[in-house]
Amino acid sequence: MVKERMRYYFGDQLIPVASNFKYVGIIICKDLNWADHVNCTLRKAFTVLHFVICILKMGNNNAKLLAYTALVRLILEYGAVCWDPYREGQISATTASE
Repeated sequence: MVKERMRYYFGDQLIPVASNFKYVGIIICKDLNWADHVNCTLRKAFTVLHFVICILKMGNNNAKLLAYTALVRLILEYGAVCWDPYREGQISATTASE
């Protein structure tokens, strides 16, 4: 016998089932796998890193370090307490952007 999933309504509107959702900037999957969040975070961090590199080609090292710390590292560390990268692939991908 197949058990039917519960359906939830808000008023008279059915709330759809989601495999993941974003809450305060952190992507949470139904199986608590953080791969989607890690991939999204790394994609965002690499985009900002590329922007910083393009803008500060001729800048001094202090300006580059300040821009990296303020813009890129902030993205990488936001919510890290929740999704703390513990898998080898996540750790190597995260440290590659540093």
